[in-house]
Amino acid sequence: MQIKEHLIYLDNAATSWPKPIAVSQAMVHFMTELGANPGRSGHRMAVQAARVVFETRERVAQLFNVDDPLKVVFGANVTEALNLALCGYLRPGDHVITTSMEHNSMMRPLRALEQIGLELTVVKCSPEGFLQPADVAAAIRPNTVMLAINHASNVAGTILPITDLGKIARQCELLLLVDAAQTAGAHPIDMQADMIDLLAFTGHKSLFGPMGTGGLVVGERVDLDRFVPLKRGGTGSRSELEEHPGFLPDLGESGTPNGVGIAGLQAGIQWVLQQGVGNIRAHEMSLTQTLLDGLLDIPGVTLYGGAQAAFQTSTISFNIADLPPSDVGLRLDEEFGILCRVGLHCAPVAHKTLGTFPTGTVRFGLGAMNTHEDVSAAVAAVQHLSQKNGRLHFNIERIMAKDRQ
Repeated sequence: MQIKEHLIYLDNAATSWPKPIAVSQAMVHFMTELGANPGRSGHRMAVQAARVVFETRERVAQLFNVDDPLKVVFGANVTEALNLALCGYLRPGDHVITTSMEHNSMMRPLRALEQIGLELTVVKCSPEGFLQPADVAAAIRPNTVMLAINHASNVAGTILPITDLGKIARQCELLLLVDAAQTAGAHPIDMQADMIDLLAFTGHKSLFGPMGTGGLVVGERVDLDRFVPLKRGGTGSRSELEEHPGFLPDLGESGTPNGVGIAGLQAGIQWVLQQGVGNIRAHEMSLTQTLLDGLLDIPGVTLYGGAQAAFQTSTISFNIADLPPSDVGLRLDEEFGILCRVGLHCAPVAHKTLGTFPTGTVRFGLGAMNTHEDVSAAVAAVQHLSQKNGRLHFNIERIMAKDRQ
C-alpha cells in the first residue's frame, strides 16, 4: 500500500481544520490595520480594536441566544472558562453533580475543589455514554448548588440531555454549567430555551476560530456577588480603584485581551451563522451515519457509543481487534494520509465508562469541511487494516497448530 499524498483530516474533535479563509484574513487585518490595545486608549485605532471585541461578543450572544453581549467573558479556551465557572463560584461545603463522561477540563478542577471541601457526585452514564436525567435528579442534596455537565462527549460523541437537565436545575434552584466544547457551532444551543446558566465554549473547534480563544457566557441567575475572578489586574475600566471590578465582562477578564484571536473568532462565528448551525448539523449527521454504517460492517471493528448519528456529534471512537489504537493511528497516517487521534483523549473517566480504559480508542472527528469522499476513504482504510490484521492472526494460528502436531 503506497503512502497517500492527499491528507484527510479527521481530527476536528481536537481542533477544526481547515478554517474558512475569512478567519485568517480577519486576523491579518487586525494586525496590519488596527493592532492597538482594545479599551486601553482613546485614539482611533484602540477604539476600532475595541469595536472588534464588542462585535465578537455580539456574535457569540447571537449564536447562543443571549440578550446582553456583556455577559460574554472571553478567555484562552474552554478550560479557562470552566475553571472560572467552577473555581470562581463554588465554595467548600457546596455539592456539585457531574457525570462519568466528562473531559479532564471539568474533572480536574472539580477534583481539586474536592480536596478543599467541595462535595462531588459523579453520576454513572450507560456503557454507551448516555445519561438518564432521573439519575441526576436522584443525586440532588440539600446543599447541591450546581450541575456541571458536558453537552457531548469528546470520546464517543454521545449527546447528553441538556434541556431536561435545565428543567431539573430550575425546579431545584440550581445552576446548570454546560461544557460546550464539542457542540458550540455544530449543534443548536439556546441558553434561554435550554435553561443554561453558565456556558463554556472554545473558539478553535466548531466555531472555526484560532487556538487561544474561548469564553464563558454568564446567565441572569448567576449571583455575581458570589463570583471570584481567577485573576485580577487591568481592565481598562474603573482604573481609579485598586479593587477588581465586580461587573461583567470585566469581572472575568483582566490584562490585554487576545485581540487578533478574537478578530479571527468573530470571522469564524460569522461563517457558522451564514452557513446555519442547523445546516452544519445536518451535513455532519449525514457524514456520521455513513461512517458509522461503514465501520459497523467491518469484521473485527468495535464501535463505542450509540452508533446513531441523531444521538451524537460527528465524533466516533472505535478499535480494531488485537491492534493497539496507537498502531492503528500511525498506520492510518503513514499508509493512507488519514489524520486522527488515538488514546484516552484527556477523558479517562469517559473511557472507564465505555470500557476502553487504559488503552483508549481510535477517534475520527468529522467536521463541516469533510466530505462523503473522506468518509469512503476512511472506511476503506479501516477495512484494509482489519482484513490485514485478520489474515495475520489466521497465519499465526496455523503456525501454532502445526507446532502442536
